[in-house]
Amino acid sequence: MTLHPEIAKFFARLPTPPEGPLDPAAMRAEEESHVAPPEERLPLHAVEDVTARTAAGEVPVRIYTPAEADGYGVLVYFHGGAFFLGSLDTHDHVARSLAKETGLKVVSVGYRRAPEAAFPAGLDDCYAVVRWAAEEGERLGWDGTTLAIAGDSSGGTFVAAVAARAHDDGFDRITHQILYCPSLDLDFDVDRYASLRENAVGYGVETAGLKPFNAFYLDSGADPADPLVSPVKRADLTGLPPALVVTGEHDPMRDEGELYGRRLREAGVEATVSRYEGAGHGFVQHFAWLPEYRQVFAQTRDFLGRH
Repeated sequence: MTLHPEIAKFFARLPTPPEGPLDPAAMRAEEESHVAPPEERLPLHAVEDVTARTAAGEVPVRIYTPAEADGYGVLVYFHGGAFFLGSLDTHDHVARSLAKETGLKVVSVGYRRAPEAAFPAGLDDCYAVVRWAAEEGERLGWDGTTLAIAGDSSGGTFVAAVAARAHDDGFDRITHQILYCPSLDLDFDVDRYASLRENAVGYGVETAGLKPFNAFYLDSGADPADPLVSPVKRADLTGLPPALVVTGEHDPMRDEGELYGRRLREAGVEATVSRYEGAGHGFVQHFAWLPEYRQVFAQTRDFLGRH
C-alpha cells in the first residue's frame, strides 16, 4: 500500500528543513508551538503534574486518571523524540488517548534528554519512575495488577531497555511492554535492514536523517553495541514481559521492531507484532486522528486485556 493520502498531503506541505546542524532549542520550540491548548484536549477525570522522587532523582511526571474508580492498573509511558525532542506536552494527547481507551491510570515521564543530560540519564529516569510507580502504588490507586510500560519511537527504545533492566535486577512487577514504531538498533549501517532502503526517502523520517537525529544521544555516551542502547542486540530475551510491537509499513525502522518481536517469540515470550499499512514513522503521535490509525489504542486495550 502507498503512503496514506492524508499523510502524503501533510508531508507535501512541510517546508524544506534549514541547512546546517540541528538546533535542539529551536526544534523543541517549534514542537511546543503546535501543542493544543488545555481546553481543546481530550477530557479525563483528572490530570495532575507531580514530581516523582526516585532513586534517579526528582523526575517530573504527569498522571492521567481516566475515570473515578476504587483502583486502577497503571501504564507508564515514555514519549519519543530521538532522545532530545518530545515532552510531557508534545505527547499529552497520546497519554490521554491511552488512559481513555485502556481505562488504566497513565504516568507519563518527563525524563532528562540529550544533549544536556548524558547517557544513561533518560533511561535511568524511565526505569526509576517504573519502580516509583510500584513503590507508590497506594498513592496512585494501583490495584496491584497491571503495570505496563509503553513508548513510541525512542520511547520504545526505553521500553525494551527498561524491561530488560528490570528482568536483570529481579524486578518482576512489569506485566506488559508496548512499543510503537520503536527504534531498537542504533547502528546506522543502511544494509542492516531492508526497510532502511525500501523506506529511505519520501515517508517523513528518512534513513539519511537517522544518524544526525540520534547523534546527540550517541555523542553523550550511548554505545550502539550496548543492548541498553540497541535492545534488539540483547542476546537472551527469555523471561521478558509479553509484548505488543506496532510498526508502520513505510517506517525505515520497521524491520528492527519486527525482528524484536520475532526474537521474543523465539525466546518463548508472547509477542504480537502489528504492521499498520500506509503508515510511516511516528504515526501514533501525529496521525492517530485518522480512524484507521486511531484503532492502535483499541488494539493496545485488547492486548492488555488478553495477557
